Amino acid sequence: MNKIYVRGLCLVLVLCAAVPSVSANANAIGIGANYWRTVDKLNEGFDRDGLSWLVTYQRNLSRLLAVQTDIEWFRSGFGASEKDVFAPQAYLLAGGALYAGIGIGILYSDGDFNDKPYYAVRVGFDFELLPTIHLDINGNYQFSEWDDINRLQDKIGSDTVFMGAAVRFEF
Repeated sequence: MNKIYVRGLCLVLVLCAAVPSVSANANAIGIGANYWRTVDKLNEGFDRDGLSWLVTYQRNLSRLLAVQTDIEWFRSGFGASEKDVFAPQAYLLAGGALYAGIGIGILYSDGDFNDKPYYAVRVGFDFELLPTIHLDINGNYQFSEWDDINRLQDKIGSDTVFMGAAVRFEF
């Protein structure tokens, strides 16, 4: 089942790169960080909050519509994982300097993908610092389950709130 989600996410990434853009500076790549915190209190062994890092790519489809793909890296302890966790994700964003969007992603740790993807909503501000440099400040809410990234018998998960920032360079 997880191969279907991974293939779907890969298809979205390929389509994002193949769709023609109507704006001159349609592509941007960058790096960023997120502070995350679980909504629920969790048992011992689970980190309730932390910092994650990400690499981000954004393609403008029009002045008010963009797709974004990120690969986020969580250190061990996220979801009680004993190994680092990676989260490839894709978003469809609408708006300009103030934007909102929806997204999907999947958690990957210790050679395995989670059985189910997670879904997210995002609201943010995209500030143009210089003509080709943008600062993106955003808030995200992820609907997540951590069944397969930790090796515990119980089905444990918590929705997670993220506050993040990224710097992107247009090309």
